[in-house]
Amino acid sequence: MSRRQFAAPVRTAPGPPDDTGCTILHVDMDAFYASATLLAHPHLVGTPVIIGGSGNRGVVLSATYEARRFGVTSAMPMARARRLCPSATVLPPEHEVYAAISAAVMDTFWSITPLVEPLSLDEAFLDVSGALRRLGGPASIAQLIRDTIADEQRITCSVGVAPSKYLAKIASGLAKPDGMVVVPAAEVVGFVQALPVGALWGVGERTEEALTRLGLRTVGDIAHTPVSTLVRALGDAAGHHLHDLAWGRDTRRVQPSQRERSIGSNQTFETDLDDADEIRRRILAQATRTCSRARSARMAGRTVTLTVRFSDFTTITRSKTLREPTDSTKAVYEAAVALFDGLGLQRARLRLVGVRLEKLLDSAQAPVQGLLDEPEYGWRDAERAVDRAAARFGRGAVQPASLLKTRQGASDPPRRDLS
Repeated sequence: MSRRQFAAPVRTAPGPPDDTGCTILHVDMDAFYASATLLAHPHLVGTPVIIGGSGNRGVVLSATYEARRFGVTSAMPMARARRLCPSATVLPPEHEVYAAISAAVMDTFWSITPLVEPLSLDEAFLDVSGALRRLGGPASIAQLIRDTIADEQRITCSVGVAPSKYLAKIASGLAKPDGMVVVPAAEVVGFVQALPVGALWGVGERTEEALTRLGLRTVGDIAHTPVSTLVRALGDAAGHHLHDLAWGRDTRRVQPSQRERSIGSNQTFETDLDDADEIRRRILAQATRTCSRARSARMAGRTVTLTVRFSDFTTITRSKTLREPTDSTKAVYEAAVALFDGLGLQRARLRLVGVRLEKLLDSAQAPVQGLLDEPEYGWRDAERAVDRAAARFGRGAVQPASLLKTRQGASDPPRRDLS
């Protein structure tokens, strides 16, 4: 939750921004903890809401943008936040919900590129240079990520697209909420030097005050100040660092973290569901997304895990280990729906289902075996053809018939198998 919001500098160059060479993305969820909490409280959307402890010593974890307009910020004592925004609704944190959504968001990132550097539950750097041929330009990839997260997690994110991590981080902050800012490589210096010093990543209140005492109010002012002056005011490391940033210099690479060895997808329903056939259809949708991501990442897994969350937020998981690793939608769906049927639910109302593929191996190394009765060109070939169509025409261009809507808008009843 950023301290302040700054406006992006006005571009003077004609036409849309050129994203050539802008292969670094910074993706940051918008008011993540508040947005995730409000999924269970849709009637509070658009109102001031504060997430955190409600006791005398409680602190603010997050707040909606409506509450932020009153001056509420993260880590603020709850008592002060209530004074600033007395009309706000205070809700307790839902850490299990945050972890589940974060895992799904990171899965989305990893389906794009293995070069993902998470900074926290709700933000990460991505290097998408290896995905350009498959998914298009950096701005197109950023929009794909935004659309996927909004569709699957029902929260929004902002993305900065730039030649470096530092610029991408600044750009995502300028894009908030629910936006995207591209910093063209040819416009870096003009872009960054038009910003106020407080917009620089890493410049806190004390550093900003020290810079202001020197008469430095914009990043351009810093750029044209002798390094020796900055060193005397801020110290050797900070002085040189800020001078480099003021000229847009940042050579750091995205440092990928060790990936969790699972890929999954979950869906929170707009209204609770108790119809078993409709729930099976939703399981098929999540199996389809999970396996598409696994194939895109060239991974296969042996364990299928089904997650079910009831209307009272009680959550259960069930897993099944297969004989061989798979990336097949058919195999994963059949395992997941068998787990669902094994629960024996009697019209229980569900708010979420999720499907995960675990115990992953590189698909090139996994002994993936076809079924004995599968033809030479079978399900696996068909699913890869669907992947190619999705890459060219967009997700949903080709999908199982049971996921299509009838002309009247009703869902076709799902088939229990995919044969």
